[in-house]
Amino acid sequence: MTNDTLKSDNRREAKGKRAEFQKVKPASEGKTTVIHVARTAKVVKGGKRFGFRALVVVGNGEGKVGVAIGKANQVQLAIGKAETHARKNMVTFPVVGDTIPHEVIGRFGAASVWMKPAAPGTGVIAGAGVRLVFEAAGIKDVLAKSLGSTNPCNLVYATMEALKLLKSRESVNVVRGKAEKTAEAPKAEEKPAAPAVAAN
Repeated sequence: MTNDTLKSDNRREAKGKRAEFQKVKPASEGKTTVIHVARTAKVVKGGKRFGFRALVVVGNGEGKVGVAIGKANQVQLAIGKAETHARKNMVTFPVVGDTIPHEVIGRFGAASVWMKPAAPGTGVIAGAGVRLVFEAAGIKDVLAKSLGSTNPCNLVYATMEALKLLKSRESVNVVRGKAEKTAEAPKAEEKPAAPAVAAN
């Protein structure tokens, strides 16, 4: 009796977290941008094991953005992991025109990022990592400044913390219990009627 089993049938399927990244991902909205790629090394008994760490930002250009870090033995796998995590943890924030609604400071670790609304036509005045986050989120006019550590990962995460603190005018009015006053058209003043003249 011959055995017609193929070798491919005997291969074990990937299980656990690794299987999630090996599946074909459906095309989803948003643009993926790689901010930073670094090589990592782990010292083991036989020598060193090298890997890669990728910092990726995903945004739809309409006030929704996500950032994550992925690690793997290959660059493409690290980017794929980071993209998957970023899409799962996207943040939505209010946008006024092409800028942010108010001034805010975000902090993460030793990094701090200050950002302020800018007039139309100003552009994105920010550093490399922070600029890519703004571009992915659809912000075209903003002023930003790094006030602490220059670590690219901490800077990007500090930017995300600042975006989480942004609030719209409507949400603040709801918390304060104030309703927006609608401008009413001024009423025309009524002139007093002329006294009737008695006929002789």
